[in-house]
Amino acid sequence: MTATERAVELAGVAARAASDLKAEEIIALDVSEQLVLTDVFLIASGTNERQVAAIVDAIEEAMYKAGAKPIRREGKSEGRWVLLDFGEVVVHVQHAEDRVYYALERLWKDCPVVPLPVDVTADPTVL
Repeated sequence: MTATERAVELAGVAARAASDLKAEEIIALDVSEQLVLTDVFLIASGTNERQVAAIVDAIEEAMYKAGAKPIRREGKSEGRWVLLDFGEVVVHVQHAEDRVYYALERLWKDCPVVPLPVDVTADPTVL
């Protein structure tokens, strides 16, 4: 089983919102084969707690406009690792230091990468 079309669409919405606020290393992983609770993990990094909080706010707003409301939110007050559970998509916004330490990509390395919109994955310095 692979991620649903809706989950991939919502991952793109969240990724674009994160990208608009200069989130780094945005990646989406199809975890549908490994987990029954969700289809996609979206992981993004911020360079400081303020940026992490701003990225989270932007993602929540964009997802709300796309018709998705968070089922659960954890870690926002600390601003180091915020988890947003939208059901089909779980978003992890981490402080860059925590991202290196916890290495979620390595933990889920067997899961396929979900393609994100080109404007999210493109390096703006190259364009």
